[in-house]
Parts: sequence; structure tokens; C-alpha cells
Amino acid sequence: MYNFTEVAPALPSKLPSSVELLTSRVPAKLKPALAHAIFPALGAHLRGVKFHYIDNVEHEPAFMCCLLAKMSSGKSAVNAPISYILADILERDSENRQREEEYKELLKRFPRGENRPERPDDLIIQVLSSDLTNAAFVQRLKDANGHFLYSQMDEIELLNQLKAGKNGQQVSQILRLAFDCGNYGQERIGLDAVTANVRVRWNWNASSTIGGGQHFFRNDLMNGTVSRINFCTIEHHIGDDMPIIGDYGPTFAEALKPYIDRLNEASGLIRCPEAEELAMTLKEENAEFAQLSDNEAFETLSFRANLIAYHKAMLLYIMEGKQWSEEIAAFMRWSEEYDMWCKMRFFGAQLTMLMHQQTTLRKYGPKNMLDLLPDTFTREQLKEVRRSQGLDENPKNMLNSWMIRNLIERSSDAGTYKKTNLYLSRHNAA
Repeated sequence: MYNFTEVAPALPSKLPSSVELLTSRVPAKLKPALAHAIFPALGAHLRGVKFHYIDNVEHEPAFMCCLLAKMSSGKSAVNAPISYILADILERDSENRQREEEYKELLKRFPRGENRPERPDDLIIQVLSSDLTNAAFVQRLKDANGHFLYSQMDEIELLNQLKAGKNGQQVSQILRLAFDCGNYGQERIGLDAVTANVRVRWNWNASSTIGGGQHFFRNDLMNGTVSRINFCTIEHHIGDDMPIIGDYGPTFAEALKPYIDRLNEASGLIRCPEAEELAMTLKEENAEFAQLSDNEAFETLSFRANLIAYHKAMLLYIMEGKQWSEEIAAFMRWSEEYDMWCKMRFFGAQLTMLMHQQTTLRKYGPKNMLDLLPDTFTREQLKEVRRSQGLDENPKNMLNSWMIRNLIERSSDAGTYKKTNLYLSRHNAA
């Protein structure tokens, strides 16, 4: 199934009709990224919909997609189709934003605490501004009444605005809750402050350069954040032509409408035996590849990648009139393979190193590395010991520290060190 080369898995030649339409106005090099990026906005149309997964749990489908690509590679090409996907939501949002402003103006007529009118309970505003405080986020979740909120961020760093508490709550905690549709909220005493405990139903798209994305998620590789996000990229090489985007307009909007209507009309628990069977097949293939490659990072990332691909297939199943097809099956398989290719390419090496360090410490605890060396040793031998303990290979600071503490001294041979008599006497005494 997997072949991790420098080239990303190719988009299937035949696509579900909805994906075919949504990617029809961009050149071939942009189609794979767009084929992933459309799902958070599409998923924002679902309310009260659950899918039965192979873990025998009913999941609400949440979609978070991060596009990592070089500068000037065409990342903004996802914006136009997403705006068409969101057109009906944005229209309702505009009306409710106007009603919200009218309510705020009304409040100004009432002194604090004196028969102030209640906030309307149907001010559903799903598409959020990128400049968002935690209080506004909680209020929007409360107002949404089961709908998914949606954000589109041209820079992944904009997620950092969602922090709560004096010390700032890490946004990665909110991202994990969003994938699981978990509970979140805040307690405040003030009359005008937002107090609520709500489920986090929040889909989003974000973009970044590859280095920027790796830096942003550098501390979230081991806590499950990266595994919950669907990653995609744009292959760009020096000398590539500028992407030319096709025309959108009434014809495109009219063709898209039936698919959006089916999402808006969906409700309750939806099952598709073919999708569940394929999810089980992919899970087993992932397990076999993890064993064959002996790669714990791959195995860890594959669990939720399988769930994300299944959610996409189920969304397409609804959009295509609840008709399973070979095109949906091929797309589900490709989507998972592509997501895993991106995750392993961008985060695999670092995650593997962190897991090795954790496993070493868990199994054996920290080791006295000087004890693991012969009485006279070289820098290369020390590098090898450091590697065995899951550390980087640079021994400079460690050698300096050991010499300052009179644990080792330089030998007469260049690049060679030996344990001091002081250290050996302590070691032998112990």
C-alpha cells in the first residue's frame, strides 16, 4: 500500500463527482491539496450527524486541514472554492451579525443589571474571524446550537490567539477537543462575561510554509495534536509555471448546490457497510506495514489518519446521494495514503526520535553514560553511546562538563579521553 518516495501519492484518475467539480478550476498540481482542503468547509454544513466507526463508537465528523507548502506555490487557490462551499452559511451569518449588532445597540439603553434583554438564542454565526478571543470563541460555540464553526487562516500562527487563563492555554488542547468534539468552556463572574460549557465543534483550514508548520507543531508531536490534523501540500519546483485558476461563477454555484443541499438535509446516525469494511481493510494494511517497517511513528499516526479518511468517505457518501462507488473507495484509500505521506515527510523523523527517547527512558531509565564507555574512549564511541540513549550525537558539552568535574581528562592520543583516578576510585568503591 505505502511507498514513501519523494513523490506524493497520485490523485486517482476517476474522482467522485463532487470532488471532480470542486477541483475542476485548478491546474493538476493544485488538485491534491484542494481535494483535502474542501472538507472542513463541507463538514460545516452537518448538524447532528454521526458516523459509526469500526471501533464501535459513533463519531461526529470534525475536519481540520493544514496546507504546508513552499512560498508562492499557490496555497491561496483553495480560497475560491471554499467561499462557494460556504456561500449559504455566510449569507445566514451576515443576517445574524446584523441582528447581533442591533442587540448590542439595544443593551446600551439599559443600565447594567436592570431588566436587560436576554441575548437571542438563535444568533448562529459559524464562520469566524481570524482575530478571535477565547471568550468570543466560547460564545460562538454556545450560539451555534450544534452546528460546526469554521475558520480559515492564511497563517497557522493565527491559531495562537485562542488562549485562555492568565498563563494562556495551549491552543493544541483546543485542537484535540475539536477533533473529538469534547467539552470546553470558561467560568466568569461579571454580568457581561461569557460563562459556558460547550462541545467544541470547530472545523478549520490553515496554511503555512513547511518550515513554519514544523516549527508551530514542534511541541505537539507526542500529545496527539498532529495525528488529528489532515495535512496536505503542493509540489512546487524551480521553474514551474504560475498556476492559472479557472473561472468560478453562477454555473459553478448551481452545479455545487445539490451536494450542499444533501449535507444540510442529513441528520442522525448514518452508516455505510462498504465504508466500514474498507476502513477495517486499511487498518489491517496499516498494521502490517507498521510491522514490516518496524516504525512506531507510522503506526501511531495511522490510527487517526484512517478515521479522517473514513469521515471523508462518509461525507462524500452523503453528497453523492448515499450511493457508494468505486470512486469514493479509491478516494478514501488515496486520501489516507496522502495524509500519511505528508505526516511522515514533515514530522516522521522528529516523532521517531522522540518516541525512541521515550521508549529508552521508559524501559531502562537514564543511564550513567560514562559507565557505558571503556576507561579510555574516543569521541566516536561517546557519540555511539549518546545515540543509544536517544540523544543527539554532539558530545561537546558533555565532555566539557565531565572534564570540569574532574571525571575525565584528555589522553595523550588526539581525540581520546580517559577516566580520572578520582572517578575510577569512586566507581570501584561503589
